[in-house]
Amino acid sequence: MFNGHELRLARQYHGYTLADLASSLEKSRQYVHQLETGRTEPTPQTTASLASILQVMPDFFYTAGQTYLSDEQFHFRKNMTSKVAQRQTVKARGEFFERLVKFIDQTLCLPEVDFPTYEAETPNDIEKAAEQARSHWALGTGPISNMVRVVENAGAVVTSFSGVSNAVDALSITAKRPIIIRNDAKQSPYRLRFDLAHETGHLLLHEGQVTGDRATESQANRFASAFLMPRATFSKDFLLCGKSGTRISWQGLSEIKLKWKVTKAAVLYRAKDLSLIDDKQYLSAVIGLKKRGEGIVESEDPTIEKETFELINNAMAGLNQYCRITAHDVARLFCVKPEFLSVLIDVPKATTRLAVVRT
Repeated sequence: MFNGHELRLARQYHGYTLADLASSLEKSRQYVHQLETGRTEPTPQTTASLASILQVMPDFFYTAGQTYLSDEQFHFRKNMTSKVAQRQTVKARGEFFERLVKFIDQTLCLPEVDFPTYEAETPNDIEKAAEQARSHWALGTGPISNMVRVVENAGAVVTSFSGVSNAVDALSITAKRPIIIRNDAKQSPYRLRFDLAHETGHLLLHEGQVTGDRATESQANRFASAFLMPRATFSKDFLLCGKSGTRISWQGLSEIKLKWKVTKAAVLYRAKDLSLIDDKQYLSAVIGLKKRGEGIVESEDPTIEKETFELINNAMAGLNQYCRITAHDVARLFCVKPEFLSVLIDVPKATTRLAVVRT
């Protein structure tokens, strides 16, 4: 039977509303909604039109036994300026990306998933959870050199989606193999590191919970700060060069930023959380940052290289090299066209097929 759930996912994947798709089909909005809810079956001609518009094959709509991710598996770090439709698009692409990762996981030997879980509610609980996570992954108490590699070595897959990257600050998916989708439109390399630490907090602290509310977001932020800047070693550095008497040292703040690979804003917030500065000093320093033109992009940012994710790209290369499976083969396996997958992964132009993928 025609699978209306797959139609909805494919529609949202492309960012189309019901009205958008109906207009392309020259049908009514109500008709498309009936297709998605299973109240009516399309004709073969309509199925062919849907497939063409949505860059899939007609068989895509007739897959049986498909499973879908639940709301509590998505941890959205919302961008308050983004629209609901944009977030639905990112979520739909995350759903399809999880299917791709699952296929790769069944085909290749990827790093073992090693994400411990912690029960933490109070600030002190979260500090301890961050310290335990660092200990679990043998990271010591100093600056983390590469945050992407930390989570990828622990078995997570990091990626970004072209076209809708600015719709969310970040998103993580609690699945058999965790997935973190980051916003590569951000100009600050260190904000990307904080996003990864924030999503790591969700994965370690909030399994089975619906997140996105003020409490869970605050907990994930506290975890990210504690994970990137452990209280004991960070406090020593800040007291040594972050302050000059009762005033903030801008030169010292820059040195701390570059050493710990976090933004100056994050340094100041962490210092306030640890009572190294009071609320008045913090507010004065934040105003100072904005006056210096560093409210969003800080002066050092243009010279700092962004960390790149590697696992998904290496996995796709491994499929080709060791299994003779190309991105075009993967597209056929999922009953979609190569251009459908191109927003998730790099899909080279078609070449001679190396293998036939059998389902």
